[in-house]
Amino acid sequence: MSTAHLTIDLGALVANWTSLDAMTEVDTAAVVKANGYGLGAPSVGRALAKAGARTFFVAAAEEGAILRTALGPGPTINVFSGHMAGDTDVIRDADLTPMINSVDQMLRHVEALPGAPFGLQLDTGMNRLGMEPSEWSALRDIALAQNPTLIMSHLACADDPAHPMNAQQLGSFVEMTDGIDAPRSLAATGGILLGSDYHFDMTRPGIGLYGGAPFADAAPVVTLDVPVIQTREVAIGESVGYGNAWVATRPSLVATVAAGYADGLIRAIGDGASMYAGQVEVPVIGRVSMDMITVDITDAPHASQTLQLLGQNQTVDNLAACAGTIGYEILTSMGHRYHRTYTE
Repeated sequence: MSTAHLTIDLGALVANWTSLDAMTEVDTAAVVKANGYGLGAPSVGRALAKAGARTFFVAAAEEGAILRTALGPGPTINVFSGHMAGDTDVIRDADLTPMINSVDQMLRHVEALPGAPFGLQLDTGMNRLGMEPSEWSALRDIALAQNPTLIMSHLACADDPAHPMNAQQLGSFVEMTDGIDAPRSLAATGGILLGSDYHFDMTRPGIGLYGGAPFADAAPVVTLDVPVIQTREVAIGESVGYGNAWVATRPSLVATVAAGYADGLIRAIGDGASMYAGQVEVPVIGRVSMDMITVDITDAPHASQTLQLLGQNQTVDNLAACAGTIGYEILTSMGHRYHRTYTE
């Protein structure tokens, strides 16, 4: 096989959802936006629905339509971006529930789809999506009279339990929703780990389902094995790759593997990243190029037809740290050229 092989462990995904669900006494949804964090929203969604998830979140209406086709009728599919101009037909036909973010969206929704379900998103300090307190105050009674299915907000700093922003946003959310009968949701993965004060009526884990931080006990979901195209001996003083970025200081054996930044392995991972030949860690050397990465396999006990970039030895967060980024970016950048296998 000439392309990398991405194995997605749906059993591990479900185990992560089950573990996060067990941490609360409320409903647990699942966030499957960005094509299931790069792993395939239809397959991810079906596995989670089979495990008991009845509510899902996506970023855009188009994502919701794809997920509805995979799940069929029944599960609730909420859309974070709300009811955008041009979304009406998709929302109606795919039975989606937009999370309304503004007065304009509210008017668009009730005029275009009177009686259709919707939720509300409030801004409690992140200043990204949702109604600010003044806007919410003006719209609150009108909106509540339409029986929203959910009222939600989003935490900005939940991955840092000690950050004062968490308590600040919790206080704002309680103040803005006090006395409301509609279900409420504040916590994603990080919020779940902050404790029961943040759980309200529904949690909506995302990155934790896919094996990422801050859920330290998450089971790894992805394995990425990359085929070796060629190996060569490199003498002391010879360089490898663009810009002569790596120069051999000993007689070396270098493997060129079939993946690069066109496959979502961004150039920044090159400095300090590793791959694995079996259980032996071998360093990435030189620059990551479009379709190839070079690896120093001198210390591997024997030549291998593949090297592993992600798996039990190296998580998405480990790899992300090498690139100065986060596991979310590594996952959602997974390339279309990978051969994908789903296991249970």
